[in-house]
Amino acid sequence: MNLKSSISIIFCLLLSIVISAQSTAMEVYNIFQAKCASCHNNTNPQSGLDLEGVGATAQERLLDVYNKILNVNPNNAHAIAKGYKFVYPGRSDKSFLFRKIAQNFDESVHINLQEDGNMPPYGSDDLTEIEKEMIRQWILYGAPATGQVVDPQIIENYYTGPKEESFPDGPPSAPDPSEGFQIKMGPFFLNPAGTGFDEIEYYTKYALELAEDQEVARLDIKMSPYSHHFIIYNFDGSSNNIPAGLRTAANHSNISFSAVVTEATDLNLPSGTAFKWDNDLVLDLNSHYINYSPTSTFKAEAYVNVYTQDLGTAAQEMKTELYANLFIPIPNNGNPITHDQAIGTPSLGDVFVWGLMGHTHKYGTGYKIFERQGNTVGDILYDGACPGGIPDCVSPNFDYQHIPMRYFEPLRPTTITGSVGLQHEASWINDGPSPVGFGFTSDDEMQVMIMMYTDDIEGVGVANENIEVTEEYLVYPNPTSGTTTFLNQSMSSSFSVELFDMTGKQIRSFQNIASNQFDMERGDLRNGMYLYTIQNEGGKTQTGKLIFQ
Repeated sequence: MNLKSSISIIFCLLLSIVISAQSTAMEVYNIFQAKCASCHNNTNPQSGLDLEGVGATAQERLLDVYNKILNVNPNNAHAIAKGYKFVYPGRSDKSFLFRKIAQNFDESVHINLQEDGNMPPYGSDDLTEIEKEMIRQWILYGAPATGQVVDPQIIENYYTGPKEESFPDGPPSAPDPSEGFQIKMGPFFLNPAGTGFDEIEYYTKYALELAEDQEVARLDIKMSPYSHHFIIYNFDGSSNNIPAGLRTAANHSNISFSAVVTEATDLNLPSGTAFKWDNDLVLDLNSHYINYSPTSTFKAEAYVNVYTQDLGTAAQEMKTELYANLFIPIPNNGNPITHDQAIGTPSLGDVFVWGLMGHTHKYGTGYKIFERQGNTVGDILYDGACPGGIPDCVSPNFDYQHIPMRYFEPLRPTTITGSVGLQHEASWINDGPSPVGFGFTSDDEMQVMIMMYTDDIEGVGVANENIEVTEEYLVYPNPTSGTTTFLNQSMSSSFSVELFDMTGKQIRSFQNIASNQFDMERGDLRNGMYLYTIQNEGGKTQTGKLIFQ
């Protein structure tokens, strides 16, 4: 090979690297040039919008356009009244440019007639789904002017190859505007699991921008079985130092909590209680998703239906505390290990507990919460290995993927001070390749306790029909690599078991099981997540998730 040929090859390789590393903003700018600039150029900027820009180079023209659209009000009275910007970093629903191109693409975005129609206009070349997604993802990642924050290949894979969706039947319906509103986080995409799995935990700040202070009596949190957890944090101080858009760093200071759940949960608070959200409250949404599919790209989303009421309706404010034991060294020797932590700080005084829950990762084998007097441990209040978290169940089985919340109705009086309070205890068996400690991926571990409470019970009701322990059947081990046991704890009647894949296709069916225990062999089922339905003779059903790994 001669020198000229070698230089040519090196040049081509360098060019390919430069092209592959093209900034996401430039990707979006190129879409504007191909599909939008014929109407929105610098000589004839329709509606005052120039998407071509001015400058000697493409980068200069991009920056000119960027400064004209980022956090800039559109020339539309309805959009301005709604607080929309041409591009609202982190919020595609409030980005007027995205709303105009969304046309049957984002079912949670409904363009109003006063927004002057779709873009491009009828008869012009519409944007492809991949182009629309690139623009949406750029906005959701904070709409930076530089850097490749979106991987074009994962978007291409999702729209052209096998895929899984958090909500294959479409997004959940929002509350009627007279009852509340809907919050959406995502979408973001995860690569196929292959021999392992792909996972990501994101945070994104979400300004409520309410017309007035509100009480929240119910949070109906919707997420896929692929979700590991969803948390709603509240910024108690300024969030100006937190960047807009999806981020992996928590960057938390002056933070409190509204809700922490590990699966889709309808938090219907006891009557007479409510969260209190100021009109200018900024939330920090935290979603952790794992893609268990070996072949499909996964679209991760979470929705929260927020049901509000006038300020002053509730007698008591519902509060949430999260306690984390950060020092939990767990050696990989295959032996049981337990860590505990006394809960007395911050001092809350006399409180009334509504909900208790623990949280570990995959090596977890148990989670318990006790009352505490000084160094003396008292009655057990919570056992994560029992249905509903209620201790002393017949067949304890700890499933870290589906750890329950225990609800106390009436609310349970508890004192939290330095000398009196609670103690949480978690257990693990680490049979993995290396020692682990506290961390945020599923290869790390956690010991986190969540407590929901009020300061008083005056005016608090005790009847809540949505809080009911319905788990007559235990399903274990879960996750599993082989046989799964379905245990009928009540033995009240025979039952049936049906297993479905994540597309809803039935792949196993077992009818009229008369024994109190049924062992299902894995057979040829691939690694991944499945859904099961158990039904007794009376028609009562129990559903859940089953993971093979």
